[in-house]
This record gives sequence, structure tokens and C-alpha cells, in this order.
Amino acid sequence: MVKVLEKVERRLGEKLFLKGDRCSGPKCAAVRHPRPPGIHGKTRRRSPSEFGQYLQGKQKVRFLYGLDDRDLSRYVKEAEMARGVFAAEFLRLLERRLDNIVFRLGFTASRRASRQAVSHGHIFVNDKRVTIPSYRVKTGDVVSINPRARESAHFADLEPRLKKYTPPAWLSLEKDKSLGKMTGSPEPAEAGITGELTKIKEFYSR
Repeated sequence: MVKVLEKVERRLGEKLFLKGDRCSGPKCAAVRHPRPPGIHGKTRRRSPSEFGQYLQGKQKVRFLYGLDDRDLSRYVKEAEMARGVFAAEFLRLLERRLDNIVFRLGFTASRRASRQAVSHGHIFVNDKRVTIPSYRVKTGDVVSINPRARESAHFADLEPRLKKYTPPAWLSLEKDKSLGKMTGSPEPAEAGITGELTKIKEFYSR
């Protein structure tokens, strides 16, 4: 799985931090091999077509949030049916996923690790265990770590991680209790993928 994720980042030409802290160091594949994977990676210079740009934007968001095409298509349809601006509505659907909230609170180093923590029953929402990574967190919901899971490998570096971590403005975090709360709504500019959201809409509008 490690090599697969690293090839994705090399193919897209951008660090997505799919492997958490590994992507910040010299072991990151995008640093060691700053070119697309494959035997033609060194010579590939041609700019992608318009369709290629849309596809690249879609793939970036898909892998960033760990979704499959069916999930992504479902979120696109739901955002298009909403009354607000597509980019904002689409991003909020992605950011309100429980696995993403766990990652945004700093409980894990990557969304992939967050997804595993949720699936293994290590995460509570309003003091109730939730094992569905796509569970949609609502404003006011409290997300915490199962006390019995504090000693698991998922949270081995939790204390030093939280000491230097600051969550997004729409989340509040009580570091000493490993507890967070959704207090607002994320904005596209905060996620840094505004351009990709537009490309996704164009991709599914073809």
C-alpha cells in the first residue's frame, strides 16, 4: 500500500501527505524520485489535455480523501443539488466525514490512519462508538478517542503531536482530553484545493 500511495503522488506531481509524517522527510518518494513513475517518467514532458487536467484534479481529491469513484460521484451529485455554491457545498461534504475530522483534529498523521482508527472502533462521537469512516459529523458534535484505545499503536505519538498542532478554525480541540468539537463550517480556501473542486465539476459535467 505504501508504494501504491507514493506512486500516486509522483504521478500527480504533488505531495498529498498520504503517508503522513513520511512525506515530510527525505524518505518521501516525491523527494527521492521527483518524476512520474514508470520507464517513461524521465522523458514525460507534455502538458496534459483539458480532459487530462480535469481527470488530474479529480484524482487528486479522490486520493487526498481516500474515496473511490462511486463515493466521489455521489458527493458531486449531492453538492449540485444543494442551494449553495458547488465548491463550498462539495468541500463541506468531504470535510465533515468522520475520518477527515479525526485527521483534522490531529489525532492521526494521515486520513488513511484516521480511517483505520474509526473502522477499528477507536473513535467516539458524542460518547458513542462510531465505526463508519464516512459518518457525517454535524456542528456541535464532540469527537473523542476511546479511552481503551489510547495505548494502541494508532495513537502512539498522540501527546507530542497535539502539543505542536493547531486545528482549523472550524474545530475546537481540548488537547489534554484528546477531545474535539465541530464548531463551524470549512471554507474552500482553507483546504487549498479550490482549483481542483472546479475541475471535478467540469469532469462530471462532460
